[in-house]
Amino acid sequence: MLLSACSSGDTPAAGGGEDTATALTLLTPAENSIVRDELAVLAGDQCATEDEALPLESETVAQADVNQKITLLASQDALPVMFVAGTAQVKPDGDLGKNDLALDYEATLKELGVWDNILPAAVSTVKAAYGGNMASLPFQYNLEGIWYNKAIFAENDVEVPETYDELLDAFATFKEAGVTPITEPGSQGWPITRLIGNYIFRSVGPDAMKDIQSGDAKLTDPEYVEAAQAIADLGTEGYFGEGITSRDTDTAYAQFLNGDAATMYMGSWLLANLNDEEQNVIGEDNVGFMPFPNVDGGAGDSGQWPANAGAATAVSTKAYGPKVGDWLSCIAENYGSSVLANQGVVSGFKVNEEVTDVKPLTAEIQTIVSEASETVLWFEALFDAKTTSDAQTNVSLLITGQMSAEDYMSQLQSDLEQAQ
Repeated sequence: MLLSACSSGDTPAAGGGEDTATALTLLTPAENSIVRDELAVLAGDQCATEDEALPLESETVAQADVNQKITLLASQDALPVMFVAGTAQVKPDGDLGKNDLALDYEATLKELGVWDNILPAAVSTVKAAYGGNMASLPFQYNLEGIWYNKAIFAENDVEVPETYDELLDAFATFKEAGVTPITEPGSQGWPITRLIGNYIFRSVGPDAMKDIQSGDAKLTDPEYVEAAQAIADLGTEGYFGEGITSRDTDTAYAQFLNGDAATMYMGSWLLANLNDEEQNVIGEDNVGFMPFPNVDGGAGDSGQWPANAGAATAVSTKAYGPKVGDWLSCIAENYGSSVLANQGVVSGFKVNEEVTDVKPLTAEIQTIVSEASETVLWFEALFDAKTTSDAQTNVSLLITGQMSAEDYMSQLQSDLEQAQ
């Protein structure tokens, strides 16, 4: 399917042209309300003037349908002003990137004079994820790690694991005690592939996936297959509990927050749920956060936190005009403090207004963000759309013993080679 392209050969930034948009149309994932909720707050407060000139109108799309939806809208020349997009779509060689359909935020925000409101660490993470493009704004700056139930650890005399072998020992203890060792929304695929990626970064090193992209290594190399096998073993040992491949996000969150699971690998976007007293039955004092542990003899280390800036949220170059620019300026200056104050969420924007009464878990994440010297991406971050889809679809077969680690990685390596 061909995508409609801009006439300009360069990615447009702020500047000339009138507004073609009559509203700030926003398309976000149905499963994650943080961005749309906070923009709605800004529309009624700090950005009320901008909203009066260009009213916010919000719609949602299922995360699993994002790539297809955006491809369709682009082909119809009907992209919203601001929209979620697939990682591969907004890279320079992606459908949106190569056709100049997504705004270059760096050039635009510099022209608007608000670029310094984006944290350097977030800029680094976004550019690393999107092939050097500042194709998204860091509405959520997420560190990823293992959230754990302190009470369950204490009741079973388990210390916070520092190595992967210690983590496996802990899981065995929890299973024997009748507690689900680790819960994940397995139906989504990506929470499981995140574990594969973490193991690779700890064992092979922080550049492991860049080596795959450059062709210096292959996913079929023994050290990469070892990672897939390690996570497959979590499934065959029953550490995910029953029904992992059909478990959705709400169910997995509830399992952890109700005290039915000892751990859950997830990003710091979970803070919104952890800080909600109605959802967090076990209480924030009972929640700890640890990095994915070291792999014995590995070239990586647990100080290299996986980080991302949330789903890609692009702005249509065709829809951009002065009123959209005013909105972007207001967002850049106010979003960081607003989302921290209202939702307890850490973003990649500067916090320009003092926020009091920050929840302890949120403060802990902020401290880690400020002290982190090196971050890594996620397993599929440098993959094309088909390889990403196959990775996330087939991982359910991997952890249920229906596909070997060798076959899983061979399929993905084949995908990558066909995409070249």
